[in-house]
This record gives sequence, structure tokens and C-alpha cells, in this order.
Amino acid sequence: MQLADAEKWMKEFYEKRGWTEYGPFIRVGFLMEEAGELARAVRAYEIGRDRPDEKESTRAEQKQELIEEMGDVIGNIAILADMYGVSLEDVMKAHQEKLTKRFEHA
Repeated sequence: MQLADAEKWMKEFYEKRGWTEYGPFIRVGFLMEEAGELARAVRAYEIGRDRPDEKESTRAEQKQELIEEMGDVIGNIAILADMYGVSLEDVMKAHQEKLTKRFEHA
């Protein structure tokens, strides 16, 4: 799936459920929640959870969880960007330019 197609799909999906009605402060809160879930998935993948009250998952399940949580983070970023009239392509282009300039002499 291309970035622009993914953005369009996310926007339509979120709009259909009324999730785009939340303002940017609430959206950032959702983003932070999803970032925490991604952190938990990374930990499980890298060092395990070591919790007797949780079922041990397979490596494939852990990787799938990582992928899904990354998608949740990207989805929230995409909706937040859309609120400000910015595309993910614009975001990535600006990010690339910033880092290229910052480290051009390194």
C-alpha cells in the first residue's frame, strides 16, 4: 500500500467512526497511549514480559503485535497531520530535509 493510499483509507475509516471529531489535544493523548502500547510490544519482542499472569506468545505473535501497534501509532500521526492540512509525505520530506541539513558536515 502506498503512503497516500494508506492516508486516504485511514482518514475515511476514522471519519466513518467519528474518531476525527476529537481535537488535536485528545488525538495526541491517543497517540501517547498507542506509543505506550508499542513500547510494551517492543519489550515483549526484545526481552519478554516475564509475567506469570500473561500467556507467553510466540515470536510470530510478538512480531504481529509490533506491526499492529506501529500501525496504530502511524494512524494517529496521519489523523493529526490531516487536522493541520499536512500529508505524511510532507512530514517525511521535511524530516528528511531537516536531518540531511543537520548532519551534512558530520
